[in-house]
Formats: sequence, C-alpha cells, structure tokens
Amino acid sequence: MLQIVLTLAIFVILVIPIGRYMYHIATNQKTFADAVFNPIDKFVYKVCGIKGEDMSWKRYAMSLLMANGVMVLVGYLILRLQGLLFLNPNGIGGMEESLSFNTIISFMTNTNLQHYSGESGLSYASQMCVIIFMMFTSAASGYAACMAFCRGLAGKKLGNFYSDMVRITTRILIPGAFIIGLILVSQGTPQTLESNLTVQTIEGKYQDIAMGPVAALESIKHLGTNGGGFFGANSTTPFENPTVISNIVEMISMMILPGACVVTFGLMLHDKKKEKAAKKNRISGPVIGRQGAVVFGAMAIIFLIGLTICFNAEKAGNPVIADMGINQDMGSMEGKEVRFGIDQSSLFTTVTTSFTTGTVNNMHDTLTPLGGMVPMLHMMLNCVFGGKGVGLMNMIMYVILAVFICGLMVGRTPEYLNKKIEGKEMKLVAIVILIHPLLILGFSALAVSTQAGLAGVTNPEFHGLSQVLYEYASSAANNGSGFEGLADNSMFWNITTGLAMFFGRYIAIVAQLAIAGSMLKKKPVNESVGTLRTDNVTFMIILVFIVYIFAALTFFPALALGPIAEHLSLWM
Repeated sequence: MLQIVLTLAIFVILVIPIGRYMYHIATNQKTFADAVFNPIDKFVYKVCGIKGEDMSWKRYAMSLLMANGVMVLVGYLILRLQGLLFLNPNGIGGMEESLSFNTIISFMTNTNLQHYSGESGLSYASQMCVIIFMMFTSAASGYAACMAFCRGLAGKKLGNFYSDMVRITTRILIPGAFIIGLILVSQGTPQTLESNLTVQTIEGKYQDIAMGPVAALESIKHLGTNGGGFFGANSTTPFENPTVISNIVEMISMMILPGACVVTFGLMLHDKKKEKAAKKNRISGPVIGRQGAVVFGAMAIIFLIGLTICFNAEKAGNPVIADMGINQDMGSMEGKEVRFGIDQSSLFTTVTTSFTTGTVNNMHDTLTPLGGMVPMLHMMLNCVFGGKGVGLMNMIMYVILAVFICGLMVGRTPEYLNKKIEGKEMKLVAIVILIHPLLILGFSALAVSTQAGLAGVTNPEFHGLSQVLYEYASSAANNGSGFEGLADNSMFWNITTGLAMFFGRYIAIVAQLAIAGSMLKKKPVNESVGTLRTDNVTFMIILVFIVYIFAALTFFPALALGPIAEHLSLWM
C-alpha cells in the first residue's frame, strides 16, 4: 500500500510544474529551456519549410491526417521489407500483409496493440525506424490536437500543427524519454544493437537471450502513453521492467503527461479569465484554474474507484482455487510477478488502462472477473485521464454533454466557457461519444457471430466474451493491452482491430477539432444568475455521474454477460 500511495503522491507533486511547462510551450511563452531548444526548433522549421502560420480547424485536421498517412505508408513498407534492410542481426524476415497493416495502424494511432512478439517479429531497424519513431510522432500528434482543441475553447487561435509537433517532440518527448531511458538502463534494462545471446543455463541447457535497444523503446513507450513492448511479455519481463523502482518510474511516466494536459487546459482558461480582470487580481503560483481542477478531480475520482475495485478483487482471490485447498491469503497471484505482487500489479493495471497506455506488468487474462472488468471499463470510458491529450478531449465531450443535459432540465440554453452550446456542437459531441461504443460492440458482435472471429476465442463461456470485449475496447480506445489468451494473429482479427483503431482515433479527433473551431467563432455571452457553474464541486460530481450513467446505458448489458456473470458464477 505504501508503494501505491508513494506512486500517486509523486504523480501529484510532478503534474503541476510539468503542466505549467507544457502550458508555456503550448502558448509560445518563454521557458527556462529556450536557450537550448530555440535553435533546434528553428533548424527543424528551416529544413522542413515550416512557417508556423495559424491554421483553421479543417486545415489543422487535414495536416494531421496527411502527416500520419505518409508515415503509415513508409512504415508499412519497412515492415514488409525488413528482411532485406539493415540492422537485422537476427535474420528476421518481412512481416505478413495483414499483420503489417494491423501493426502500422496500431502504432500510428498511439494504440500499440501487438499481434506479434517483438523479439521474434521485428528487426532492430523496424523497432527503431517504425516502432520507436511512431511512438514519438503518434504521441506528438495527439498532444498537438489537444493543444489546438484547448486553444479553441480558450478563445485563442488553433495554431499550427507542424509547429506543435516539433515543439512537443523536441522540448518534452525527446528529453523526457532520454532521462527515463537512463534510469531504466541503471536498473538493468538492455540498450544495445548486438544480436541475441545464446547462454548455457545452470542445468546445462542452452537458452537464447533477446537483446536490442530496449531502454530506448521502453522510455518513450510509457512517456508517450504508447504501450507496445519490445518483448512479447511486455513489462512483465525483467528485461523491460527489472525492479520495483523501474516499475514505479514506468507508471509515473505514463501518468504524467496526460495529467499535465489537464493542468495545461486549466491554465489556458485561467489565463483567459485573468486577461479580462484587473492586473492586481492576477494569481500566480502553481494553480491549475477552477475548470482544470473540476476535470482533474472527476478523472481522479473515477480512477480511484476503479483502483479500489481492482485491488480488492485481486486481494479477495479466487474461491474455486481456495476450495482446492490452495492458500489464498495473499490473494490471486496467478499471472503476476512476485517482485511486484498484487499491490503494484493492481495499480499498474488501473494506470495503464486509465491513462490509455497499454503496457502490462501482469497477465490481464488471469485477473479475477471484477479485477479484469476495471481495465475493460476504463477503456470503454476512454476519458479517465486517457492517452496524452486525447483523454482530456474525450472528457470535455462529457462536460459539454453534462452542460447540455443540465440546461435542458432547467429550460435554459446551455453554455460552457461563456459560449452557447447549440445543435452543431451537440451533433459533433454525439458522434465522438457514440462512435466508441459502436466500434466496440459492433465488432464484438461480428466476432462472436462468425467462424473467423470465434476461431480466436480460447476461453469458454463468460470469459471468452470478456476476451472479445477487451480486445475491441483496447483497439477503439487506442490502448493496446490485451487479455492475450486470444488467438488474434489472423486475417479477421488483424483487419477488424485495425479498423477499430483507425476509426476510433481519427473520427474523434476530427470532430473534436471541429468543435474547437465552432466554439472559437462564437461570441461570448455574459454570465447571469441562471448560468450553470462548471467550476465547482457540484458540477464535478454531476460530471462523474454523467460518465457512469452513459457507461451503464451503453456497456452494462455486455459487461453483465462477460465479467459480471463470470464473477457471479464463482462467488454465488
């Protein structure tokens, strides 16, 4: 428990200063690191021909899609031809067509779902030129879209996509990943270009030890909320996650930037409000603004509820195993690393699916039914901090929905941030909120009703359905973790999850940028006694209930047939 409290305390301590630093980057204000990064940025702008002019939401969205599209094409070719390219000391051949499609979509959408084992399926060139490269660019794309979205809501110009991409990459992702990489190397994570080693064990047998640039991938994998592991066993293996210290560092790494995005959002709105006030009323110091605090608080409440359920479910153990005479005093240790135990495994499980990273330090397929329902539900919500930038935008959709519902209840035109919420915005919000369950439930229905889909299900009854729901929830939420008992490397699963990842990422981002563009054009309205306050504890509680009510209306029937039914079958 001390490790859980320590990890969360470090996160809370770091999130505000990093959020303020990101706020200065997003608003092109001075930072302490300008002397180092300004020359680098200017050089990149000159080489790439980036002029930095402000874009409309349509041009911003199109630039994001086109840049991502070019990277998808190049990355796909590298995966298909990796057997002929350089840095392939282990002689790994080219990747199969449908798997290449799934992999490239996965990493470009910041999902990092893996239907392959990295140590046997990718060359070092593919690991660095495709996987690690896209871990940087996909994270930067999500952050760029989020900052444009926040600027639009704050009444500022949306900015320039390419400039945002460069600044977040050079000023946050690269230096942050470098520091985290050094920490991981100090704990024993490999960082080399040597080929795999063959060693003799103490039993006299021989074993291959996979090598490679592991630390470089692991650092940006967590910092960029990516999740794809260098090895198939991901962060359960000692080569990716050697110690308790590395485990805590990896968790804080995937938590810090999504949390900091909320702080940045709050500071933008706080800054807007203070610009209209007298100079003497300006507030300085580590504040995040009331709007940011409400959103952060709602996310934190949902996160802590999920963590509590997951932790208690795993501590309770499995009654069927207990009936076999096996001691369950330690809880359900099946599928967990003894160096982490239930405490760090439960926290890691909740963090990786709340912050939409997808890395795992235990086998999610072996979680208890309720313990496995928590990560599944948080991916279905896709707004509990979420991936870097995208989670905040998704939560703002629920904020607008809550404002709209409350406005209807009192017969008043809903307003948010002194802007009227009208039909156009609500249609776009509906698209964002409904596309997610449509992808999850639609593809799950297809999988359980076709022979190709059922061929991948390896568990019977309720748990088999949980496998399917988890896979598509992970894909649509751009998470990337899996129950992993699923036989998912087939044409059906590669194509359907690839489509879920693609539409789950880009439809939402384009619609959210359209909302920001629409809100930016609106004239502000004056507050009155009838204006719904969105910066207090009452609204924060309303927001939490709105998120849970929507989840119940859309996902409860499916969850009832999967993890809930499985739980009842064990305990009743």
